[in-house]
Amino acid sequence: MTILDTGRRLLARVGVPLLRLSLGLVFVWFGALKVADRTPVGDLVAGTVPWLDRAWFVPALGAFEVVLGLALIVGYRLGWVALLTAAHLAGTFLTLVVQPDVAFQQGNPLLLTTEGEFVAKNLVLATAALVVAASAGRRERDGADRGEADHDRDGRRADARAGLTALNGRR
Repeated sequence: MTILDTGRRLLARVGVPLLRLSLGLVFVWFGALKVADRTPVGDLVAGTVPWLDRAWFVPALGAFEVVLGLALIVGYRLGWVALLTAAHLAGTFLTLVVQPDVAFQQGNPLLLTTEGEFVAKNLVLATAALVVAASAGRRERDGADRGEADHDRDGRRADARAGLTALNGRR
């Protein structure tokens, strides 16, 4: 076994859990800033949904983000929580439609403003949430979330095998 193989095995085992924890931490952090009305994006969020009152909507959105983040961290109903997280992040792209003057320089969608970059990075976070959701679905089908053994007959972890298979581009 090469060093690269060992690294792949390690990444297959810890990659998705680290992704889940980091996503959860970011959601708790950003959500708490909204609840405390200390977020730098409060006006951006409020301007994206001007039909809702900023005074209650931004803190409520923050509370929702904290709940999603905590659920990701503790691993509660990961499939559903990760899908809700991805859907929430997809909703942030509404900013590009409702406030193009805030998101783009001179109306050019290739020239993002700071706010536009803030929204565009959510593509990565939404994709991370989808990876967590897909992994949670596989673990639930394999019985890992019911406490059943998650190893094959040779003692290898099933999630590690799946990760290695994905890295090699095979299914």
